[in-house]
Amino acid sequence: MMDAVQRLLAGDQRTLSRLISALDRRDPSVLPVMKEIDRHTGRAYTIGITGPPGVGKSTLVDGLTELLRQEGQTVGIIAVDPTSPFSGGALLGDRIRMQRHYLDSGVFIRSIATRGQSGGLPRVVKSLVRLLDASGKDVILVETVGVGQTELGIMGVADTVVVALMPGAGDAIQTLKAGIMEIADIYLVNKSDQPGADQLVAAIRSTLQLAPENSGWNPPVVTSQARTGEGINQLWARVQEHQQFLRTSSQLEQRRSQRRQREFLEAVEEELGRRVKALLQEDTNLQSIWKAISNREIEPYSAALEFLDSWGFPVLATGGDR
Repeated sequence: MMDAVQRLLAGDQRTLSRLISALDRRDPSVLPVMKEIDRHTGRAYTIGITGPPGVGKSTLVDGLTELLRQEGQTVGIIAVDPTSPFSGGALLGDRIRMQRHYLDSGVFIRSIATRGQSGGLPRVVKSLVRLLDASGKDVILVETVGVGQTELGIMGVADTVVVALMPGAGDAIQTLKAGIMEIADIYLVNKSDQPGADQLVAAIRSTLQLAPENSGWNPPVVTSQARTGEGINQLWARVQEHQQFLRTSSQLEQRRSQRRQREFLEAVEEELGRRVKALLQEDTNLQSIWKAISNREIEPYSAALEFLDSWGFPVLATGGDR
């Protein structure tokens, strides 16, 4: 275990790849490594790229990677893809993404399947970010699958969230109205050479004026043509401005601390659900409860609370919905 830790901290790409694969298949042998490397994390800066399908997120990631490598920075890329209905793996896969960076030892690219995770982002991505961080990557780019309005999971991973939109997409303004305002630190209007780009920029800025200010940061709107590289420099400049703002306002560490707390709760919920499902296959008492629920003999919510109480989780008053 310690050998793997030392190799990872030294930046060994093969060790990094093996540990990521172990995490992805839930191999318990990787847990001691994750515990050991945790104190070596926190140096890398994580940028999330999200937005509707077809907006050009992969091209943006490719352009940002090229720019960062020209600056001498190492880059880790996590591309979250749809889940294959046959293999359960990433449907698009990293083999067809950003091929010109594959021979660059300063870039590590990995595709991860959503596996039906709500929010469009599997929980394992948070652990992957820590592995990339511990391996010495300077910047980590996380590209979401592109399911539009449900991409809230990126807030639990990225220091800076870039929401990419494009003109001509009928759901762009609806996306703004549906809560995506809460996750964007920077707006990027890609494919800005297409008709309607100026109107989309104006619509975003108009919507931003109606949003309540709560952090002191006003999300800028950047235009780009990622296919030609136009606007990538401006995007990186805005990311650096946001990074500086977070550091000087002490919000960077606050955000990261809150993300770790949320990750703990998510892990507890996920593991409890997994263990309950496993018990359904083995525990006769739970099987009888399951059958009684199916036959409408007992009410599901009450039965769930009683089951948790029997496990030593007492029913607590929540004070009602907020």
